[in-house]
Amino acid sequence: MTTHVNAPPPNLQIVSTKSVLAHEEHDSQRALPLIEAIRKASVITNPPIVAQIENTEQYVILDGANRCYSFGALDFPCILVQVVDYNSPYVELMTWHHVVSDWEIALFLEAIRQLDDVSIADGDIENPLATLYLRDGQKIVLSADVSSTYERNALLRKFVGMYQKNAKLHRTVSSSPQDIWKLYPHAIALVIFPTYTPEDIMSAAKHLAFLPPGISRHIIHGRALLVNYPIEALTAPDKNITEKNQDLEAWIQMRLANRKIRYYEETTYQFDE
Repeated sequence: MTTHVNAPPPNLQIVSTKSVLAHEEHDSQRALPLIEAIRKASVITNPPIVAQIENTEQYVILDGANRCYSFGALDFPCILVQVVDYNSPYVELMTWHHVVSDWEIALFLEAIRQLDDVSIADGDIENPLATLYLRDGQKIVLSADVSSTYERNALLRKFVGMYQKNAKLHRTVSSSPQDIWKLYPHAIALVIFPTYTPEDIMSAAKHLAFLPPGISRHIIHGRALLVNYPIEALTAPDKNITEKNQDLEAWIQMRLANRKIRYYEETTYQFDE
């Protein structure tokens, strides 16, 4: 197990909301309530994580796509982000799996069969589109005849969008069906996705070849949480981005001077999400 000691201080910046590019579709089940919550909020609590695209003033969102989408939907000109080096050992790319619940297995399977260019393989295959474990004990491998990551992502969006509209979607890191059935009594399926590389993520953002929501999972060692930076400082019409970042730097220095920033190395579970 890799140990990360003393992760560097977070690089917090205020950037144009239009400069942050998604690599995945936003989650409609999460975005609408989040838009209303941010509309009423006075602070931004947890800044999205982004990586700068080389030789540009644009950034790829690694985590926080729904927050960035919400800021754009509310026409906020700027957003507070944490900029990370994608090549740093303090950034890890992993994969979320999906728990599909509150639907019927028969309807789920019928909807899969109606998807164009997606088929159910006879057994395990190389590079499956996804692997499904059903509560009734079935294991199903989905295949697709595609020649590029962009085509694969497009089919994945159709597949995930299908059950996103008809069922409830939960993210999980567990790949054990038996553990999932215990945790989610109304679950009908566990969906296991293939892994991605940082190059896949950057390319998806640059070429608008989005992944479905909730598949890529970035682990950030040294993530800034509970920042609670005033939203009015981001929306102030009388200041440009340079001035807003100067105010942010002064605000951070004041927090440091008053010992309001602490670094926790421990892995944690949060119960107030």
